[in-house]
Amino acid sequence: MSVPTRRRLLMALPVAGAGLVGAGCWKMLASMQTGQFDPRAIRLDSQARLVPDFALSGLSDKEPGFDAAALKASPVPVLINFFASWCIPCVTEMAALRVIGRQIPIWGIAYKDRPEDAERFVTRDGSPYSRLARDQSGMMAIDWGVSGVPESFLILPGGHIAWHGAAALDEGVFEREIRPLAGGR
Repeated sequence: MSVPTRRRLLMALPVAGAGLVGAGCWKMLASMQTGQFDPRAIRLDSQARLVPDFALSGLSDKEPGFDAAALKASPVPVLINFFASWCIPCVTEMAALRVIGRQIPIWGIAYKDRPEDAERFVTRDGSPYSRLARDQSGMMAIDWGVSGVPESFLILPGGHIAWHGAAALDEGVFEREIRPLAGGR
């Protein structure tokens, strides 16, 4: 029996790596088939958190912007919605946001967007947002745990995050998941 040489061990590394990747993909696909894996689910313990400290400029010179203190001081639940004018799912959720915005205040944050594009986007068919701000660098979104847009957070009075969703909102999601947490407002 021969002793494995260094060359043979180095040749085996890519084969072993490919085998591990294949096994991981097989496990993920098997979990998706049984319903145990949701690729869109965010596994953050955001419900146990307070909103991070932040201060954002308004979307335009007309908007005052907002900060963590204003959000924590709100006497009613607030839905924070990260959006961008270049985001196709953000376009599709706007009609639902206009309906939801009549039931709960929505504060919008334009994510990595030019202010003029974002302003044109939200005013095109009527803005669902009661307050607007911008996170042009995207750095504040990282503190929130945002992985892309659209993403929304339900914030209860005092600044507690009660719900976090990483997909376009619709009225069904609002009725099933958000309204009960917001106190049935």
